[in-house]
Amino acid sequence: MTDAHCHVSRGASRHFLCDPCGGPAAAADVRFAGVHPWFAGSFDAGELRAHLSADPRLGVGEIGLDRLRSRDIPPQMRTAFESQLEIAAEFRRPVVLHGAKCWGEVVKTVESVKRRMESAKCGGWMPAFLFHGFSRSDGLFPAIFAMNGFVSVGPAILNDHAVNYREMAKRIPPDRLLVESDCTAENAAECPTVEDVAAKLAEVRGEPPDALFARLEENADRFLGL
Repeated sequence: MTDAHCHVSRGASRHFLCDPCGGPAAAADVRFAGVHPWFAGSFDAGELRAHLSADPRLGVGEIGLDRLRSRDIPPQMRTAFESQLEIAAEFRRPVVLHGAKCWGEVVKTVESVKRRMESAKCGGWMPAFLFHGFSRSDGLFPAIFAMNGFVSVGPAILNDHAVNYREMAKRIPPDRLLVESDCTAENAAECPTVEDVAAKLAEVRGEPPDALFARLEENADRFLGL
């Protein structure tokens, strides 16, 4: 099974690792390079281009916008996000998105950059987006799926009190669904496995587990453009 967003390899047969220079990874794992919005000040376009040039399997992420630490989105954060979107388009790599408390702004930014690049006839566009940690209602789904977006369900599905989250997870179209652990080196000991997440997701959606698990793998391949 594929863990569609994590920072360390653990359990699953394939991991989408947002940790390009981190520890060991299995041959099946896919790494993603990018600057998280909290660290937008450290973004270096030349460094990202060098990473992508050196590894044709490397994706871009996690990148995006964030309001967890500040009510306003700093201009530097927006600039780093837009620049990384443009570089992902240049190399045609899949993108992992972060949008804590501002998913609407993330969608608007992606749409704006896409329109700008199309207007300038800059060439290609990235093949797919993964909306990691998405916890909004399904009101944004039409825009997300129009931009070839996938939505990953995480450990919140295991919380019996997360009624709205479970309802959102039920409404993700079968061909746009992924699962993630968001496991880090710091939380690995207590973080649920992606297998736990997928099993609960099958129960919540009322689907046969084996059929859902097979579809999740197909979706992970499509996200990568395989």
